[in-house]
Amino acid sequence: MSKVRAHISTSLDGYVAGPNQSQEEPLGEGGERLHDWLVALKAWREPNGMEGGEENASSPVFAEVLANIGAEIMGRGKFGPATRGPWGDDPWRGWWGENPPFHKPVFVLTHHEREPLILADTTFTFVTDGIEPALERAQAAAGDKDVFIGGGADVINQYLAAGLVDELELHVTPILLGGGARLFHEVGPNLKLEVLRAIEAPGVAHLKYRVVK
Repeated sequence: MSKVRAHISTSLDGYVAGPNQSQEEPLGEGGERLHDWLVALKAWREPNGMEGGEENASSPVFAEVLANIGAEIMGRGKFGPATRGPWGDDPWRGWWGENPPFHKPVFVLTHHEREPLILADTTFTFVTDGIEPALERAQAAAGDKDVFIGGGADVINQYLAAGLVDELELHVTPILLGGGARLFHEVGPNLKLEVLRAIEAPGVAHLKYRVVK
């Protein structure tokens, strides 16, 4: 049976992006450090045309979080640009160039209508009628595979608060950001999580939970 899954890197003080997000620093001040553990991996570097890289306890975790994903949902903040707002006459095409790394249907939550954007083998569909219609469309596109809630924090928080996530994995990095986009903000006390596993790795702890419904 297919699942709705989310995974995201977070600081020790609960932020998944730092303060003052901008076009130059889309993850805010200090936010890039959240992904140092990932950028160090050979499994991440090779598909991005980079040499070298490590194989460590994070390698199988990274392989697992990518496996069996048939569609992704992301917020306008992740797709960009940092200014958000109306798309304009020359609409933004994402942070990833002409060959985005998704290779699957992506559904972007936004308040502003836009025709689908096709880049290589990724189609971005812009959804304006809320998180549940976006999930329905993503599940239809994914078929028997899982749907990944790709962030940012606001989108994951909305799906958690609505009880629509089956599994959540946090990649907890030993840094403090002091502000920014906070995971679990206004999710409420009704969210119940069961620990599935905890893995220690260089520069990160991987904590995987099942959402108890």
